[in-house]
Amino acid sequence: MENNPNITKRKINIRWLFNMALRDSRKNRSRLLLFISAIIFGIAALVAIYSFRYNLQHDIDKQAATLIGADLVVSGGKTVDPTVEPLLASLGDRRSEERSFPSMVYFPKTQGTRLVQVRALKGEFPYYGSLETEPVQAGTDFKNGKKALIDRILALQFNVRVNDSVKVGEVTFLVAGILDKAPGQTGISSGVAPIVYIPLQYLEQTGLSKKGSRINYSFYYKYDKPVDIPTVVKSIEPKLEKVQMGIETVEIRKENTGRAFGDLTRFLSLVGFIALLLGCVGVASAIHIYIREKIASIAIMRCLGVKASEAFLIYLIQIIGIGIIGSVTGALLGTSIQHVLPSVMQQFLPITISTDISWLAIGQGILLGIIISVLFALLPLISIRNISPLNTLRINYDEVNLLRDPFRWLVYLLIVGFVVTFTYFQLDSWLGSIFFTIGISIAFLILTFIAWLLMKLMRLFIKSTRGYLFRQGFANLYRPNNQTIILIVSIGLSTAFICTLFFIQSILMGQVKLSSSGNQSNMILFDIQTSQQKDIAQLTKQQHLPVIQQVPIVAVRLDKINGHTLADVIKNPKLNIPERAFTWEYRVTYRDSLSATEKVIKGDWVGKADPGKEIPVSIEDNFSKRNHVNIGDHLVFNVQGVSMNAIVSSVRQVNWNKIQTNFQVVFPTGILEDAPQFHVLLTHVPSAKVSAHYQQSVVRRFPNVSIIDLGLVLGIVDGLLDKIGYVIRFMSAFSIITGIVVLIASVRISKYQRIQESVLLRTLGASRKQIFAITALEYLFLGMLSALTGILIAAAGSWALAKYSFEIPFTINWLPAILLFFIISLLTIIIGLLNSRGVLNKPPLEILRGN
Repeated sequence: MENNPNITKRKINIRWLFNMALRDSRKNRSRLLLFISAIIFGIAALVAIYSFRYNLQHDIDKQAATLIGADLVVSGGKTVDPTVEPLLASLGDRRSEERSFPSMVYFPKTQGTRLVQVRALKGEFPYYGSLETEPVQAGTDFKNGKKALIDRILALQFNVRVNDSVKVGEVTFLVAGILDKAPGQTGISSGVAPIVYIPLQYLEQTGLSKKGSRINYSFYYKYDKPVDIPTVVKSIEPKLEKVQMGIETVEIRKENTGRAFGDLTRFLSLVGFIALLLGCVGVASAIHIYIREKIASIAIMRCLGVKASEAFLIYLIQIIGIGIIGSVTGALLGTSIQHVLPSVMQQFLPITISTDISWLAIGQGILLGIIISVLFALLPLISIRNISPLNTLRINYDEVNLLRDPFRWLVYLLIVGFVVTFTYFQLDSWLGSIFFTIGISIAFLILTFIAWLLMKLMRLFIKSTRGYLFRQGFANLYRPNNQTIILIVSIGLSTAFICTLFFIQSILMGQVKLSSSGNQSNMILFDIQTSQQKDIAQLTKQQHLPVIQQVPIVAVRLDKINGHTLADVIKNPKLNIPERAFTWEYRVTYRDSLSATEKVIKGDWVGKADPGKEIPVSIEDNFSKRNHVNIGDHLVFNVQGVSMNAIVSSVRQVNWNKIQTNFQVVFPTGILEDAPQFHVLLTHVPSAKVSAHYQQSVVRRFPNVSIIDLGLVLGIVDGLLDKIGYVIRFMSAFSIITGIVVLIASVRISKYQRIQESVLLRTLGASRKQIFAITALEYLFLGMLSALTGILIAAAGSWALAKYSFEIPFTINWLPAILLFFIISLLTIIIGLLNSRGVLNKPPLEILRGN
């Protein structure tokens, strides 16, 4: 029949193909819709993220000026050099000044203290947007007297209201208003470092601007007439760089903000894409079984003269049609979900995000859904070409092999090419997209291998099982057309996402808690002046607290590395010295011995300098690698205007995870004792009550001293991890839902295979209770395998991150994993039994007649 010239030469009738596809799908539309529903949530996730991205970019462009509040900002970390004062005074038509620094504040009403970011402001800043306060007029009125604005977080924490007072240094200010938002401020930044605004004219009276204080100087400029800002920046930037001052404009902030949140949305897009890939793998598996069930129908059509290509196109049309429906549904769902994303992300965003409908995002989602559903469905569809008319007679003896088709390699190549291309558009890097594709492939292979291995091991266990119900239930996992591996892969990967998040949060929080346990330091006092050092140590002992460590700190800069200056590095990049080595201000110390958190890995430690010789310094190993500095290299440090020649005598490995003072550069004793410096004191407080009393005593007597309470840090870190985790869990939910849909689809498509098994068992005398037990055991084992696979992957990944990335002990809380294990197992049983109830509750003859 294949060689019949009339059939071979007959043109393909497109209309007839569509009619046949429509007729053939009449009894199977619910199944086809279920197949394609697996991709709906992946498409929904991507459309939501795309819409969020486009709206975010539009809003950044629209609100960019409010991010910095001015046309031009010049800032630096030290007192303004007199040589550039005329230049700064010549910029802009309107000018504002700000001094910002960390400091303790004291609330007399509740006797509470906290480390905050103090901003002393002068002028009309912000010129774009406003300081959003309650009451509204407080954003400007506070500059007219001895008044302050405090962050709402502080107001809630210490029960402070308008017209209460706050003490900053030596000055007590009236609380004029509660600050809700400042230019560029996010919810996260407020939680970590809440802001207190005071008028600049009172800064000197606070006593917090003494020599050695760590103050950032900012100057805000507004141009009332049109000015080419990039030209202005280009002309003044070289002069400002010489005095270590930076420049920021609206365009620079817009670019940096867009890039930062662009990275976030690209990451979330990849998470959504993984959910889509999971769904597509489920689609491919489901279509594979669907085509097997259609072998007889296709063989009959071949007997009636339908060409192999026409049979292929009939079912391809079905897939495309259902793909369009699924993609449109997913796009509509994603458009609805994108209204939720701004509230999920608001803590991280410095601007207000709109939720306009993005037709571009909808179009991209629909196109992506159609392409990827067809690509994955092609794997089983191409085998239709090999179905012969003889299959009508020999269906039980000459089964069609749907896997060994040479064209499948072309389909695999198309799928890989599509994944690489799609990822490239997210990452804008071919290398990154290739590594992402390889990583995803390895993850799928690992999950598949673990699933296969667990099944093999369980098969050995089953052989020794005597119970009939157990043997039958577990044997169902190996029946023809089983979906065991695909379910373990999809549900296991979803479980791994969530479980990894729980594990990493547990590891990080456990490490922070460990650092504050026992007699380890959990409170740090800094900005202590040399004249205050002994008095603060005495106060600490009077409170019956230990003085664990007292460390002097000196601010220095690098002028030369092996004779090369910053100018030399800029002129000759081949010197392989990073520019930041010269622009960074280093906090160094001096001592005659190593601390408990460090060890020498190269050279010899020198604790005391010899007069008249180069100063032997010890550098940290990352500093050595980053700046390409090693033993014997010569460095010239600038210590408050005094040049000091040094030689690298040793390289140290430092444990930065311990809560104590660690340094990139350590000088020997006998050199820096007379240099301008401040001190740090570390102590341990046993309780929150003792901590509060101690902080109050320190702030009252030494208002310039700042305090970091590790208990507060612990709460901030925990809250930050919860917020980040919420975003990741929100996106991971799409993978979990996809896994559930794949589970439902797999149960539904295996229902027809299960009918035959059920009829046979019922005919042999099995009761409904026995069949119910067999089905429940099957899905119990399937859910347990899926959850266990995901948890094992999560544990392995978390261990690798803890050991090689965080370099901390692998100690986790297993309770969330155990709860997740039982939830997934129970959910799998419920879904499996609900979808199989038709087979369980009806007599065999009725089922056979209905099918």
